[in-house]
Amino acid sequence: TVAITLEIGGVRCHILSDGLHRLDGGGFFGLVPRVLWQQVIQPDDRNRIPADTRSLLIESDAGLILVDTGVGDKLTAKQRQIIGLEDRTERLISDLAVAGFAPQDVDTVILTHLHGDHAGGCTRWYSQDGGPGPVVPVFPNATYLVQRIDLADASYPNERTVATYFPDNWEPLAARGQLRVIDGPKRLGSQVRTDVAPGHTAAIQTVWVEAKGESLLFLGDACSWAVHMDRLAWVPSFDILPMVSIETKRRLRDEALHRHALLVFQHDAQVVTGRLVSGARGAQVQPEIRADGVE
Repeated sequence: TVAITLEIGGVRCHILSDGLHRLDGGGFFGLVPRVLWQQVIQPDDRNRIPADTRSLLIESDAGLILVDTGVGDKLTAKQRQIIGLEDRTERLISDLAVAGFAPQDVDTVILTHLHGDHAGGCTRWYSQDGGPGPVVPVFPNATYLVQRIDLADASYPNERTVATYFPDNWEPLAARGQLRVIDGPKRLGSQVRTDVAPGHTAAIQTVWVEAKGESLLFLGDACSWAVHMDRLAWVPSFDILPMVSIETKRRLRDEALHRHALLVFQHDAQVVTGRLVSGARGAQVQPEIRADGVE
């Protein structure tokens, strides 16, 4: 995809992407029968559906802030093939350039959580050919913000979670003093704040942009597809606390509806942004920006 630029109360925001990949549809739709979720998105012959990996770049009064870093380029060819990720490298960095910036311009990276498809682009291999070697920060001048509980869960994973946490994504940052651990909601300047929204993980954080009475909510995996906001009971099998996810989405939905916030969906292959509107079936997402070329 190509970077999308919009303004929230005069604050310029850019929706970037680290590319489409493909995952089993049951991952995103959990206990929902395929006969129902395939009405939203059609799977391929391997039951996989396309998923985007969007990030948010904010030109704020606290500096240039990037929310999440995508899958990154440390995957092997086999790993790329398994998830159907395109061969093109520096996908997020290319979108960053379209927005007019380079990696060294980023002041702060907010990590919603440390799963590999959100934190993989924090670091890269330091070699001319992009092959395995020493790992260095992609954003050399940035402070990376991570929730304390999320870092603890990533550092000491269990049998279920171990396959999605990769220490090379954050340990080199800690070694260089670039990783900053926060505990709970955090405000950055007057226009950006984080909020803890547990469910997908115990301490996943969402990001709000607020200025001049306008609001944007980057939902991350607290609600990665628009239909998950429409139907609270639709919870991904990735979520480690499914019942908590439902209540978190209920809270976010009420706040977003009250603020008439623009919602950014991180993985939805069809709906990039939308707003909640009240109707006969309750609050529903009305899409504003759709992804091109995905039915």
